[in-house]
Amino acid sequence: MKVLLAKAGLDGHDRGVKVIARSLRDAGFEVIYTGLFQTPEMIVAAALQEDVDAVCLSILSGAHMTLFPRVKELMDAQGLEHVLLSGGGIIPEDDMAELSQLGVGRLFGPGSPLQDIENYFREELTRRRAQRAEAEGKSA
Repeated sequence: MKVLLAKAGLDGHDRGVKVIARSLRDAGFEVIYTGLFQTPEMIVAAALQEDVDAVCLSILSGAHMTLFPRVKELMDAQGLEHVLLSGGGIIPEDDMAELSQLGVGRLFGPGSPLQDIENYFREELTRRRAQRAEAEGKSA
């Protein structure tokens, strides 16, 4: 399973996303980290190029209600509806609920257990792959 991790916008705090990247890598995921200061367009272009199963944004700047919807919009426009959009950072519960309504997956806050994050991605990506395979089988 291939996961793209990105730091969107002007947020320069990357220690947490690097911990997540190592954790997911050690758990057997293929991890691509795009680095700091990525635009939504750059993130979605990388997701297309790398053919990822998930795009995960790390946002500590408070811009989550702008960046997640924009990345989701661009992903949908590029036919990436099957790709999980998830992530984490400092995101209030009310905002998490609103982002969930837009189709964003589970979001993790500071201090989330790494095992919980790994388990979520493994289970969610497995479920999505099975759904996609079933849909492609029915359309063939």
